Order: sequence, then structure tokens, then C-alpha cells
Amino acid sequence: MRGLRERMAGLVADTRPLRNEHFRRLWLANIITVVGAQLTVVAVPAQIYDVTGSSAYVGLTGLFGLVPLIVFGLWGGALADVFDRRTMLMITTSGLIGTSALFWLQAAMGNTNVWLLLGLFAVQQAFFAVNQPTRAAILPRLLTPDLLPAANSLSMTVFQAGAIGGPLVAGVLIPILGYQWLYLVDTITLFATLGAVVRLPRLPVEGPTTSPGLRSVLEGFRYLGGHPVLLMSFVVDLIAMIFGMPRALFPEIAHVSFGGPDEGGLVFALLFAAIPTGAVLGGVFSGWVSRVDRQGYAVIVCILVWGAAMTGFGVAVALADYRGMLLVALLMLVIGGAADMASAAFRTSMLQSAAADSVRGRLQGVFVVVVAGGPRIADVVHGTSAAMVGTAAAAAGGGVLVVVGTVVAAIAVPSFVRYRLSRTTTIAR
Repeated sequence: MRGLRERMAGLVADTRPLRNEHFRRLWLANIITVVGAQLTVVAVPAQIYDVTGSSAYVGLTGLFGLVPLIVFGLWGGALADVFDRRTMLMITTSGLIGTSALFWLQAAMGNTNVWLLLGLFAVQQAFFAVNQPTRAAILPRLLTPDLLPAANSLSMTVFQAGAIGGPLVAGVLIPILGYQWLYLVDTITLFATLGAVVRLPRLPVEGPTTSPGLRSVLEGFRYLGGHPVLLMSFVVDLIAMIFGMPRALFPEIAHVSFGGPDEGGLVFALLFAAIPTGAVLGGVFSGWVSRVDRQGYAVIVCILVWGAAMTGFGVAVALADYRGMLLVALLMLVIGGAADMASAAFRTSMLQSAAADSVRGRLQGVFVVVVAGGPRIADVVHGTSAAMVGTAAAAAGGGVLVVVGTVVAAIAVPSFVRYRLSRTTTIAR
């Protein structure tokens, strides 16, 4: 019985990073903040549709969100490699509080100008794009390399849990409280993160710095090009997301394949919730990630599991007329979500531990761009493919391409597969 308990304890999330007071405060604050953030994620498109009655205007949030993420994600990474990162986090968190407060103000005043909404959204995404690479770049200064996978898993679990619960809560509260109260909750909860950031130690960049302009951004790309292991962490993620993320097919699959109503419904909601549910489950049972030294090999295995799961999802959709296929399809998405969470934890940890501190911010900026851009490209690829070959073939075929592309990438750059964790670093106090 004792042996069984020990094995189960080894499966549950590794909480050792929480012993570090700085990480613990940031993580606990993130639990509070993610609730408000997800309320805003739902409230913005809902208010835009309420104001305009047009899905086309809602679709513009993709453009107004992606462009700042790309521009300020790359530039923000350069800023994080020059200035004290604690200071950068204080500025960007304050900026997020300010934009959230402005969302509240415009909603409370009954704003009907969609361009004001979209403009505020773009500014908010710009602050977010600078904040995220800075936040990721500080973890190797707070924790030893062997704790980074566990720390990233804990952080991703909170985010994914918010991605499930936030939309459900917002959908219930909007008709009752209105948009302004959701924005106000977001504004108030962000102060928890600001309080955690203020209590961080000073975190100046270790190593040489340059001015945070275009030249600095290009130097980051040159550094990336000279380190195949780091470059491959982006390549395999793009392969997984572009070919394997079928979310653009969910509305049609829910309606046509599984008989849901054309305006959404339960099946539609379950399909969208399945991948983040898998990510949360993967995070809860992520105790094993801290014991893995061969992180490159682990990433390849995780992405192969993701590709196989998306292939299985497509097959289940093709066999939708048979009883129980909806459960099979959802199970495949859950498995894929768990694999993707583990892959992301390892890839983030590799970027944090294998890169020099003087370029960590810029590489994390590229990471933000890839994470944001890959699924959006996937939406176009899958939507176009489904129009030609159908949703089932597009989903299953995409999964197969993930497997093939990942195997080719692993063969082409064997150093990535051989990459092992180094367990030494300097910790900030």
C-alpha cells in the first residue's frame, strides 16, 4: 500500500517550485488574475457583437490582437534583455490594470463605438505581449533548471483551468451583471499580480546588453539560428499547431457530424473545452516531468502523441454515425491536450535553461509570437482543407502530417533529440 501511495505521489503535480517564495506569490496571484482575465476574454467579443450585430467586427479582434502580439512580443523581448525585469513587469502589469479600467469605464458609460473597443483591446494586447516574455525570462533566475518543467506545468495548469471556467462563468454573468462588472473584476484581480511583482528582487540582465531596437531583435533571431536545439523547439511546435490544431472545424463538426444546433450548443462547447481539459489533467498529473532529463526526446514523444490523437479525432468524426464516437472524439482531444501541455512545459523549460540570460527575453518574445500565430495559421489551413476534403479528412490528415513532420525534424536535427537538462544555475535572492 505504501508503494502504491508513493507511485501515485510521483504522478501528481510536482509542487516543489512553490517552496520558492517569489514563484509561490506569482503563482497564487495568477490563480486570482486568470479569473478576471478570462472574463475579459469573453466580454470583449460579446460586447463588440452586442454593439455591431456583426461577426465580421468580432473577427477583427483577431487582427487587432495578433499584430500587437507580434510587434510588441518581439520588441518586448528585446526590452526584457536590457532593463531590469522586475521594473518591466511592474510597468506592464500597471498598463494591464489601466487598460482593464478603461474597459470598465467605457462599458459603464454605455459606449457604442466599436473602434474604441478594438483600440483598447490592441493596447491591452501590447502590454500583454511585453509582459509575458519578461515573466518567462525571470523564472531561471528564481528556480533551478530541474524545477523549471514543474513550474511551467503549474503555471499552464492554472491558465488552462481558467480557459475552461472563465467562459462558462462569463456566459452566465453577462446577462445578469453586464459587461462593466466583468471588466471591473479583471481590474481588481490584476492588483494581486502587481503586489507579487513588487515583492520580487531586482532582476537586472546578466551579460552584455544592447539598445532595444530592431538590431537587438535581429540579434535574437541570429542567436536562435546559431542554436539548432532552440530553433527546433519552435519548429516542432509550429508543425504540431499548424497541421494538428483543428479548432476551426469544431463548429461544423458539432453541427454536421454530431447533430448539434448550428448556433453552438452542448457538443460545440464540449469540443472547445476538451483540449484545455486535457491540459489541466496533464498538469494535475505532471509529477513525472521533473524527472525527465532527455527533454528534447520528451518533446518529440509528446508531439507524436498529439499528432496521433488528432488523427484519432479525425477518424472518430468520420465514423460519427456509429454510437459512442462523440466520446471517442472528445477523448482524443483530451489526450492531445495533455500531450500538448507536457510538450509546452518542456519546450519552455529548454528555452529558459539553455539560452543565455542576455537573450532570454527575446527568445521568449519569439515564443509568444509562435504560440499566438501557430493556431491562427492552423485556422486558415484547416478551414481551407475542410472545404476541399471535408472536416474528418482535414483533421485526420493534419494529425498524420504532424507525425510525419515531427519524425523528419527529429531525423534532420538529432542534437535536439539528444538534448539533456543541465541542472546548474545561479538563483536570484
